Amino acid sequence: MAGYAIISLGGKQYRVQEGDRLLVDRLKQDEGKTFQPDILFLGGEGKADFSAKGTAVTARVVGHTLGQKIKIGKYRKRTGYRRHTGHRSRLSEIEIEAIGGKSSTAAKPKAEDKEAAAPKRATTTKKPAAKKAPAKKES
Repeated sequence: MAGYAIISLGGKQYRVQEGDRLLVDRLKQDEGKTFQPDILFLGGEGKADFSAKGTAVTARVVGHTLGQKIKIGKYRKRTGYRRHTGHRSRLSEIEIEAIGGKSSTAAKPKAEDKEAAAPKRATTTKKPAAKKAPAKKES
């Protein structure tokens, strides 16, 4: 099932499909690196999956850019008070490469499998000998 997915990045949610490019808050990954964001929902082809265990969305960082400048002006009438400031958000452009591939977290063996695969260690502690019950006299 690879219709669409809802992912979570930077505290925001995005609906994505394969091949989508979107601007998100600046990521720590370098340009050209791939990563797997958290999946909240998988859907498509009339099916829906809230618990997307074992599947992953693969995204690639295309580049880091600055957003549009936001101008902020403050004004109070009849006082000569005027203040102007601005802000440009630091953004990352990502491209969704694949939806529904195997996740790296699903490939990790479970703790039970690790215990079964690990060799058993010989114990050197001695167990106390069991006490024998006294023999009963028959009358």
